[in-house]
Amino acid sequence: MSVASPRVGRRERNKQEKRERIVAAAGALFAERGIDDVTTQQIADAADIGTGTLFLYAKTKGELLLLVQNAHYLRALEEGRAAAAETTGAVDGVLAVLAPIVACNRTHVDNGRTYLREMVFGDATEPHHAEALRIVDETERDVAALIVARAGRSEADATVLARVISSGLVVTMASASDPQTSVAEVVAAVRRQVEVILAGDRYSG
Repeated sequence: MSVASPRVGRRERNKQEKRERIVAAAGALFAERGIDDVTTQQIADAADIGTGTLFLYAKTKGELLLLVQNAHYLRALEEGRAAAAETTGAVDGVLAVLAPIVACNRTHVDNGRTYLREMVFGDATEPHHAEALRIVDETERDVAALIVARAGRSEADATVLARVISSGLVVTMASASDPQTSVAEVVAAVRRQVEVILAGDRYSG
């Protein structure tokens, strides 16, 4: 006997529909003008809601950017996972995971840098901030798993190395403020860091 899934109530459907309108409006305006040149009133108008309603979903423009961009970063991580499966070697696998994240971050350089700032320094109790950190955690777990499987490191060591690589990735993306700096150039800088980090034990002792 099959059990019918519960129907979503009208109130929840309305809430989801408003959220989708907000994400679409904010995403389009941020992509066109950049976060600094967009106001919350413009987003509310484009989403056809009041500003009071908008603030129920995100209290600041920074939180709105997290709401919009988290889904893009999660898709980038999924793309990286698929690409890593087609590689051999620890460095190539790690770079395959990270390269789509770099590309996502540089779709709009100022928005990308603001996203990183909000992720690192934003309100830790805010759900969109928590989701961004969860994506970072997923990325680090994927990197650690590759290091264990392909570099023969222990899970404890791989976890630390993945955090170091992740921290370096954030700093490298945040410091590449020139829009003329290409994705390939940022990825090349990250590759060099990963090579040194994973080869570090050769120079110890």
